[in-house]
Amino acid sequence: MRKKRYRLLAAFLVFVILCGCSACKSRTSAPDDNYRNYYEIFVYSFYDSNQDGIGDLNGVTQKLDYIRDMGFNGIWLMPVMQSPTYHKYDVADYYSIDREYGTNEDFRKLLKECHKRGIRVLMDFVINHTSSQNRWFLDACDYLEQLPAGSEPDASVCPYVNYYHFTKEKKDGTYYPVGQSGWYYEGSFWSEMPDLNLADERLRADLEAIAKYWIDMGVDGFRMDAALHFEEGDTAFNTETLRWLYRYCRELNPQFYMVSEVWANENTIADYYASMTPSMFNFDVADAEGKLIRAARGKYKAEMFVESMLRYQTDFGQANPDYIDAPFLTNHDMGRVSNVLMKDPDDLKMACGLLMTMSGSPFVYYGEEIGLCGSAKKDEDKRLPMIWSDTDKTGQTVGPVDADPDIEQSFPGVEQQLADPDSILNYYKRALRLRNENPEIARGIIEPVESLTLAHQAAILKTYGEDRIGIVYNTSDEVIEVALAGSELETMSVRGYLTPHDDAVTLKNGVLTLPAQSICVLK
Repeated sequence: MRKKRYRLLAAFLVFVILCGCSACKSRTSAPDDNYRNYYEIFVYSFYDSNQDGIGDLNGVTQKLDYIRDMGFNGIWLMPVMQSPTYHKYDVADYYSIDREYGTNEDFRKLLKECHKRGIRVLMDFVINHTSSQNRWFLDACDYLEQLPAGSEPDASVCPYVNYYHFTKEKKDGTYYPVGQSGWYYEGSFWSEMPDLNLADERLRADLEAIAKYWIDMGVDGFRMDAALHFEEGDTAFNTETLRWLYRYCRELNPQFYMVSEVWANENTIADYYASMTPSMFNFDVADAEGKLIRAARGKYKAEMFVESMLRYQTDFGQANPDYIDAPFLTNHDMGRVSNVLMKDPDDLKMACGLLMTMSGSPFVYYGEEIGLCGSAKKDEDKRLPMIWSDTDKTGQTVGPVDADPDIEQSFPGVEQQLADPDSILNYYKRALRLRNENPEIARGIIEPVESLTLAHQAAILKTYGEDRIGIVYNTSDEVIEVALAGSELETMSVRGYLTPHDDAVTLKNGVLTLPAQSICVLK
């Protein structure tokens, strides 16, 4: 009898190994395509592997299991190329990893370990400007300063004079002198970030070579910084520039992905989809006054949120039928979502739930999953150290030098939140798992269920291939009952749900009972 029990136990263990645990299924059930759940990482403040107080690439590698287990299958690395600043949005050498972060070999290791875990890697590719310490700019300035008076620059002698916007005309504001040469250069963001002239063919050839270098190394895509500013006010030029680079990169890797920063309104973002590149960050839903955070606060009704999602589907889809929306709550240029939502854990969870049921590829800024705080006063305060534990300071970074030292954190670190089923972090894990287990959420065509949509209650259908799901929202602070009879959801069953605490969503006799600030997926 004992042997029989052992055989049954062994058979059960084999079954578990073959089938995989539910958490593993949640990581692998989604199709292997460019619809991803991305985690944005500021390496400087993330995890320090060598005890110098600064985050590094080896630190990111050490935390890949955490990232994967959360349910993310993509990471976006803020700039990692050699730069003289802490933020590294001014590249001095496009071929080298910044020394504070490690080496090119460390980056190769990170890419390899990411790919072993099914995680794709986006690299921030900054081509609107360079550092004033970039060799291109230094050589061009040296050449102009030695140019005899009255002579015109000769690109055959110094090609880099065409890489930037140099002029003899003195302009106010964003133009700065090149020593005593009588020449000026454009630097629309800062004097130490000279703007590149992306119309120059030699520059484009250099940028292609740089892109090839990193793609050959294993980078899966680029996040394009400041695409709105390649040429100020020139949408046609900017979209053509994105199209050119995307097409080149796709020739190197047919699965290559690109997401671009076009910090503008919905209509302008739609215009940039004419580039036929896959994704633009959806700034219409982000930040303090964006649709996501306002809906989480209850200031933007669920029915209006659904209307917005339908509008994106129509407007973005008309410009590029293959678009992949890129919604997010906040990023490195914005005050932390925790501060915006007044550090209310239920509102933070609601914001996450709304984000994770949107179409496309959601982006989560590191620390959002633990309610990391940081004010909008200055950039350094938006990029504070990740809190891995309240007690164990292994890997803790010191953060940017000029950050406000008085910013207090309102929520525990990762270690403590992992142990708390009611934590913000565990809500994120549940939301990501629900998203991964239901590919229709990211990829499905949206249809409103108008009979079930009113004020803070809303319902939609999402169809992906032959599969269809329903999503019902309650963004109010009250329990609601939704009668499904007569609607397209009538024959569906509960597939999963998100509630801020341990309250259950129930479906009985055709009535769906939703606790406050909850979301239910039906199929």
